[in-house]
Amino acid sequence: MRRLGCLAALVLLSACSMTGPGQTAAPGGTPSPGGSRFSTAPPLPSAGTPSGTPVPLPQARLEAIRSDLTGRGVAIADLVVTSTEAVTFNDSSLGCPKPGVQYTQALVPGMRVVVQAGGRDYDYRFGRGDTPTLCEQPGPGATSTTR
Repeated sequence: MRRLGCLAALVLLSACSMTGPGQTAAPGGTPSPGGSRFSTAPPLPSAGTPSGTPVPLPQARLEAIRSDLTGRGVAIADLVVTSTEAVTFNDSSLGCPKPGVQYTQALVPGMRVVVQAGGRDYDYRFGRGDTPTLCEQPGPGATSTTR
């Protein structure tokens, strides 16, 4: 029984050793990476604003934006389309996550449209349909890939 206990302690100590496969102990007793099995991927492009490919704005989407702005009490007489980009968003938040809301984690093809009206910029996002989403504060993870 005593041998079994000593054997178990020896196995436990060797399993908890500070060096692993491909590592050697440095003079201070800490392992030095001699060839890790793991590699770090380069960071994804991240910014508060997704980047995309410039595309023309369909008339139905422009009318949807005008309707939304009118509903918000914004004068659209001086409406100017600043940019229109085809974007693939990383999730169904379209790059504008709201706190406490869960989103489908899937690539979503869409469009980002920035317009200027009443002296202010408005950042609209579209998924597959023609219903605009006003993005008032792009999230920190509002990353995307270009199409």
